Amino acid sequence: MPVQPRADLVSLPDYVAGRTVPGAIKLSSNEVPDGPLPSVARAIAEAATGLNRYPDPSVGKLAARLAAKVGLPVERVAVGCGSVSLCHQLMHAMCAPGDEVVYAWRSFETYPIASQIALAEQVKVPLDANHTHDLDAMAAAITPRTKVVIVCNPNNPTGTANRRAELDRFLDRVPSDVLVVLDEAYREFVTDPDVPDGLDYVRARDNVAVLRTFSKAYGLAGLRVGYFVGPEQIAAAMRKVYVPFSVNSLAQIAAMASLDAEQELLARCGTIVAERERVRAALLDAGYEVPDTQANFVWLPLGDAALDFSEHTLANKVVVRAFAGDGVRVTIGRPEENDLFLHAARSYRRTS
Repeated sequence: MPVQPRADLVSLPDYVAGRTVPGAIKLSSNEVPDGPLPSVARAIAEAATGLNRYPDPSVGKLAARLAAKVGLPVERVAVGCGSVSLCHQLMHAMCAPGDEVVYAWRSFETYPIASQIALAEQVKVPLDANHTHDLDAMAAAITPRTKVVIVCNPNNPTGTANRRAELDRFLDRVPSDVLVVLDEAYREFVTDPDVPDGLDYVRARDNVAVLRTFSKAYGLAGLRVGYFVGPEQIAAAMRKVYVPFSVNSLAQIAAMASLDAEQELLARCGTIVAERERVRAALLDAGYEVPDTQANFVWLPLGDAALDFSEHTLANKVVVRAFAGDGVRVTIGRPEENDLFLHAARSYRRTS
């Protein structure tokens, strides 16, 4: 018999990225339409001359900058190769075989993959009727074996967000030895003041952590860098399971240059938010159900029609992200790109 890998990996779901189709507009991945600012691009170009050297293995300078940004000790910060790698680091740092991880579904596709690789038991809690985390049900799903509860806020792929009062009530119910991770990859697009900043909870509670990324608002999806802020002992464990050198030199330099230009970068988020509201209003006017979104995308809960809708938009040269049996996620692009998507969506309503 030939050498075999772990048998349980046969059932491991594949991570499915948004499709790229030549000649079509890509609204299938939650990228921002504009690349790094000129100042950031210059920093990347200058750093490229030193690529014969290894990157800082501790990511120390960037971690210090992030600690100063969030106003917490650097010991409470861990940097990773984007949110996907941070999720894997978190599972390896927290879970032993048989431990439980509770998360909503549908939510970010990495959660089931990372938890299964770490040999943790998965507890999936369905979203509520508003396509939002059912925090009461998630609290009820916690058992003595639960190690981690993940709340994606705003949620990917639905864009919905839980508000302060329900998060307060939920956190009050979570045992002190269970880590609650607020995945805030889309925090910079939140406009509702009642959607709390997860860092406030990190400062006030000993069992709350936050994940954030430079991939979205900062326009660095191609360089892969994100960060964790939470209890000091968990951050230390995250650093222990970090793959050395995985946050490369260009990513570290680009992230720090982006922090230097943060206000300019975040101003671009306002343009995306305005387009988000315009697109959602147009879809509602066309007769679609579109949940309130606090991210840089909209969600169409089309159920069994999701794949048919995505094929229709593709025929109209627009690529969206379909989740079979659930719905379609559409990233907000430039105004002209959004207009082409809206044309396809309206024509689908007329023909379906």
